[in-house]
Amino acid sequence: MAPQSLPPSRMAPLGMLFGLLMASCFTFCLSRQNLEFALTNPEKSGTKETERKETRAEDELDTEVLEVFHPTHEWQALRPGQAVPAGSHVRLNLQTGAREVKLQYEDKFQNNLKGLKKGKRLDINTYTYTSEDLKSALAKFKEGTDIKSSKEDKARQAEVKRLFRPIEELKKEFDELNVVIETDMQIMVRLINKFNSSNSSLEEKIAALFDLEYYVHQMDNAQDLLSFGGLQVVINGLNSTESLVKEYAAFVLGAAFSSNPKVQVEAIEGGALQKLLVILATEQPLSAKKKVLFALCSLLRHFPYAQQQFLKLGGLQVLRSLVQEKNTEVLSVRVVTLLYDLVTEKMFAEEEAELTQDTSPEKLQQYRQVHLLPGLREQGWCEITAHLLALPEHDAREKVLQTLGALLVTCRDQYRQDLQLSKMLVSLQAEYQALATLELQEGFFSGAFIFQDTAGRFRDAIP
Repeated sequence: MAPQSLPPSRMAPLGMLFGLLMASCFTFCLSRQNLEFALTNPEKSGTKETERKETRAEDELDTEVLEVFHPTHEWQALRPGQAVPAGSHVRLNLQTGAREVKLQYEDKFQNNLKGLKKGKRLDINTYTYTSEDLKSALAKFKEGTDIKSSKEDKARQAEVKRLFRPIEELKKEFDELNVVIETDMQIMVRLINKFNSSNSSLEEKIAALFDLEYYVHQMDNAQDLLSFGGLQVVINGLNSTESLVKEYAAFVLGAAFSSNPKVQVEAIEGGALQKLLVILATEQPLSAKKKVLFALCSLLRHFPYAQQQFLKLGGLQVLRSLVQEKNTEVLSVRVVTLLYDLVTEKMFAEEEAELTQDTSPEKLQQYRQVHLLPGLREQGWCEITAHLLALPEHDAREKVLQTLGALLVTCRDQYRQDLQLSKMLVSLQAEYQALATLELQEGFFSGAFIFQDTAGRFRDAIP
């Protein structure tokens, strides 16, 4: 029996149904594929995509051909990726945010562009190096540097050995030549022996003292001079009949006394203070008295016990006689400066003791036993100091005025009765007022205004 065929009227609906079924299957498969892609990690995929883009950008940067920018004398905007030739002037336009370029030196720009073609990459050396090449080159460079440094060090050491020799070798050669390397201590011993020798001439003794003064400026050397008895030898030199020996012996002592308490104490015990005052009280050359006064100042400063002995031995009378001698203005200023230092030193020591507990009670007690201000008033130093304002030198006037101020509490009554002092203050105030005005006009400063102001305040302090 032959199969029966469907009529055409029923075939059409079946074909449409089959087509819809195929379309549904295709849509279902496509949606499953999209779902699989949708389930992937977007962050990882984005990171991988970014890395791929950066890698491509780096590869493109390595291989791209940079476009050469050709500047002119006018400002032109620079596009990203364009290469700027050397010698061009570049600026940032703050309004637009773009970089602008113009030609700075035409000749230099032309020389830089010489041999370059427009649109070509600016590459001086196209040879590339791998990391292994660089490591190898650095290793060789380091080895070469070590070898070179080693050779340079050996050459330097050889040069040093050629120029300088060991101290043992030098001592041996000096011994053969009868030359001895002396320490400061040995030199001072030799100088003291030379000075103390009866066979030495006057010139040799003076030369020995002159050299010795150089060494005793150092505190340790001054104490070494004390340790082997050299200090007492120099102190005894103050008794010499030769004025030059006295002068240079005092010169050495002044250097040894300065800020050296141990030496100061030994000098007082060795009778140095009495000998210095005797020289100042007798007729001596001015140069000798300068050195002796220097030694006296070094011995008294910051040494209250020596100041007590100075007052007991009549030191103020000796200094008063020295100031009243003719042609001793230089010594007068130094004496006034010494008195000012002693007065203010005691004042500061007492003030410091009241404010802090650092001051030694024994030292403070010694300062309180130094009755300097009453002695100055009794010896007539109020009038003597006031009359020294007549000295012509500005520096001398300033130091005298400072001393007058330090003595104001003690000498106020004497200052009131001294008409000459009042006239002198008025005259000096007018003189320095004129100098201060001249300084302002000419644009320089020498301290005239300060002196004028100090003189005015001192005058006002004496009602």
